[in-house]
Amino acid sequence: MAILGAVAVTDDAILRVKQMIVSGELKPGDRLPREADLAERLGLSRNSLREAVKALSLVRVLDVRQGDGTYVSSLRADELLGALSFVLDLHRGEDSALEVLQVRRILEPAAAAMAATRIGEQELAALRGLCDAAESARTVEELAGHDLEFHRAVARCSGNSYLARLLDALAGPTARARVWRGIARAGAVERTVAEHRAIVDALAAHQPELARSWSTVHVAGVERWLPDLA
Repeated sequence: MAILGAVAVTDDAILRVKQMIVSGELKPGDRLPREADLAERLGLSRNSLREAVKALSLVRVLDVRQGDGTYVSSLRADELLGALSFVLDLHRGEDSALEVLQVRRILEPAAAAMAATRIGEQELAALRGLCDAAESARTVEELAGHDLEFHRAVARCSGNSYLARLLDALAGPTARARVWRGIARAGAVERTVAEHRAIVDALAAHQPELARSWSTVHVAGVERWLPDLA
């Protein structure tokens, strides 16, 4: 019971510091007040505040600089979402892989549709090059690398950095390699690369709904090979 009480106090401390950031009282780059002063101001013990700061630094909301103080981070999407891919890599079961793919099936088509409205010739050429590289890849690791960069590039073309970083975190290198092992065992490499090309063609035609449809088909198809991902 004592442990549960300590956790509750720490959670309360986290919420109070978070509220200071959300309200704008503390802004990106601001230095937090001295520990004793902040603890007194928030009505917290110094120990609970210290634990809150430690927790918020782990998720990169706060930046603890030894000998200097504690600062609010830049709060950029790429920093705050950076730990998500690590967490996902720790959950390697079939059920968690299915849930990740379900989220990707929602978000990736939206990113593709957005990309279709703004993609340029240079970006299209880069995507076609990745398709060519995937076709000539000799190992699953090479395939996974080209696939990862292909989906990253499409997401970047959406123009939404939060969406791009979230999608990147959902399917990092480890997850990609596992998926491609399943695809390779199912003998579906050529079909999967062909779907990449269909997405590129839809982007080149600047047809958002067609890009959305092909992206949905592509991600949904990967779910067929989940039994082979173990």
